[in-house]
Amino acid sequence: MCPSSRSVCRVLSAWALPVLAVAAIASLPHPVRAQGTHLWAQSRLEEFEKGTPKGVALGSDGHLRQGPGLTERVTTPSTFVWSVAVDKRGNAFLGTGSPGSVLRVAKGAAAFPLFETRDLSVQVVRIGPDGALYAATVPGGKVYKLNPDATAKVEESSATVVFDAAKLDGANSSEHRSHYIWDMTFDAQGRLYIATGGPAAVYRVDPAHPAEKPEEFFKSDDQHIRSLAWDAHGNLIAGTDGSGLVYRINPQGKGYVLFDAPRREITSVAVGADGTIYAANVGDKSRNPLPPLPLQGMATITFTVVQPGSLQAANASTSTPEGTDIYAIQEGQAPRKLWSGKEDVVYALAERPDGLLALTGNRGRIFRIQPDGSYADLAHLEAQQGLSLAVESAPGSAGDVLIGTGNTGKLVALGAAPQHEYASDVLDAGALARFGRIEVEPGSTGYTLWTRTGNVEQPVRGWSDWEPLKDGVIASPAGRFLQWKAELATGGNLGSVGVNYLPANAAPVVDDLVVVAGARISTLTAQSSQQTVSITFPTNTTTTPAATFDASASTPLQATRDRTSVTVRWAAHDDNGDDLTYKLYLRGDDEHVWRLLKDNITDKAYSFDATLIPDGGYQIKVVASDAPSHTPGEALTGQKISDRFVIDTTPPVISNLKVAAQAAHCARPPCAIVQHVSLDAQDASSPIGHAEYSLDAGPWQYFEPVGGLSDAPREHYELDLPASAFAPKPGQGPQPAEHLLTVRVYDRYENVGVAKTVFDTAAK
Repeated sequence: MCPSSRSVCRVLSAWALPVLAVAAIASLPHPVRAQGTHLWAQSRLEEFEKGTPKGVALGSDGHLRQGPGLTERVTTPSTFVWSVAVDKRGNAFLGTGSPGSVLRVAKGAAAFPLFETRDLSVQVVRIGPDGALYAATVPGGKVYKLNPDATAKVEESSATVVFDAAKLDGANSSEHRSHYIWDMTFDAQGRLYIATGGPAAVYRVDPAHPAEKPEEFFKSDDQHIRSLAWDAHGNLIAGTDGSGLVYRINPQGKGYVLFDAPRREITSVAVGADGTIYAANVGDKSRNPLPPLPLQGMATITFTVVQPGSLQAANASTSTPEGTDIYAIQEGQAPRKLWSGKEDVVYALAERPDGLLALTGNRGRIFRIQPDGSYADLAHLEAQQGLSLAVESAPGSAGDVLIGTGNTGKLVALGAAPQHEYASDVLDAGALARFGRIEVEPGSTGYTLWTRTGNVEQPVRGWSDWEPLKDGVIASPAGRFLQWKAELATGGNLGSVGVNYLPANAAPVVDDLVVVAGARISTLTAQSSQQTVSITFPTNTTTTPAATFDASASTPLQATRDRTSVTVRWAAHDDNGDDLTYKLYLRGDDEHVWRLLKDNITDKAYSFDATLIPDGGYQIKVVASDAPSHTPGEALTGQKISDRFVIDTTPPVISNLKVAAQAAHCARPPCAIVQHVSLDAQDASSPIGHAEYSLDAGPWQYFEPVGGLSDAPREHYELDLPASAFAPKPGQGPQPAEHLLTVRVYDRYENVGVAKTVFDTAAK
């Protein structure tokens, strides 16, 4: 059984075969029937990701192993850290947005504002072979050369500009056009390559010869060049936005498309030690996620440029649809999909000796992906997005990975972890429960398990302390909620974990009850000529959290109108999900004993014959029992009593029906003679509803009691039939003097009493 939507209920592998039936039922859409001991098992990456890892890598194979940890270096005043660069001394340089700046962060020191710009953001920062720092701004499209060791903030007006997209040959005035710089890299000769958008091109600048103009090294008909990397042969690898192309550009600037990706944007490219090219691919080619940005140049020319979808997603703080695919491109082989994340947008890739690092936004995940496609979730950023990364160069070691985040802009280091601990998601047993053994997948080693329990969902409020297992059995006290944690030793490997628990039995609850007299349910289809009755509950039971197991209560029950029947309908649930049976009891007015009407009912509606019960006022009691799911003596019951209702199957009695000739009331005698009708009607159980008469088998005519109101079990009626009622109809001969008067009287429950009398209008 899955007692909560937050819980994960599935079967462990072959070592947990006895719970196979429970897991099979848990996959069905209808409510789970709970009996006996339950198993809450976690064995897949998706399940482990709901917990909290600290220095623990969550493997795609469903195993927990030691992993790196996260250390926050600095929180910036900016919203985004778009780029990170690290020099040989370990100083980090951050390119930020909102506001746009360059910050220098030395280990153990606060961030120093090295440069500020009026542009929206510093999109890229890179350390050049000459030791200078290069910073690219957006949307101004400039690259500044900065002294990384400056002791005072460099003003934009005094900084050295080595590239200005607005001053390129053929470029329009900068006041009419935006320019995007997305990536920068240096070749072995120290020349700077600048990836731009609007239009998509790669420009080459030689910082050693500042007087030389920038050279258009490569141009694409796509919208943007988004990412750059070098292969082992000195070719520049470039990924585009718009068509999702991966180019290999030779030293002469000739481009060759290695891969036409199925998605529209290549957010990052990386090259492995074996020459494998990795490309992160996002976005839907069939639509553009952004409105165009109209960039006007000369009066006769209009440019339309769109931002990359991934950048728009980061600025809007929303996820890009369809996630990310990472492809591996190897010489002589077809590109293959290495990894796919349905909810993650990969912003940066880095090839490492222990695997490919993928930094994602939206959920702030850091993945390590192996060449065979297996992967591990290494860490979860507290910030909403991971945007950029750089690797520290530490002699004799791989160095930490520095990560720039968004919302808010922070610098975080991924490195050695002081502890390797994983805290699970919280189990909601649905009711107070006793906890038993924890089952761990065979082959797991180097771990210690702890548990804690409580009766409120959040563990920070009034829970028990963490306690280790005792011979594999949970030592924490009984409670509704449970959480486990694992501490991993060096080389530790923890697979599936299952918690056995037994919820305390909760009594069934009858949520609502309605009794409808004059209606009958039947397994036979009602004839079209029969009137139907829709039986619903007067309250919206299904919106009550306690009644969530009884989803059928929201559906009206169709019954056939039948004045000799009574239908009872009820809604009930059991917090344990137990099977229920029901008993119905009946009690009349002024009675003190409930009499059994029907037992062993499994449905939630019942009709019975009202003619077998004397007329009068009654109540129905429904008793629900969970006996089918428990051993004798442990079953519990719940009940509900209906409102009072009336059974009335006896028709009214008509008495003293008389017709006599008499003078009508008039102002001046002689008055016309009328036939004066009088009668009494009485019902034993309910008020008289209405009365009708028929003269000489003619149509039925409504008439009122004396006083006009029909609201008592006994009513007196008087009626004058004028002479015109007996006059011959046009074209007919003389009418007979003898006439037939028929009267029928209905009570409130549509029981009808009928009487007749014969009278002679010629009688004196």
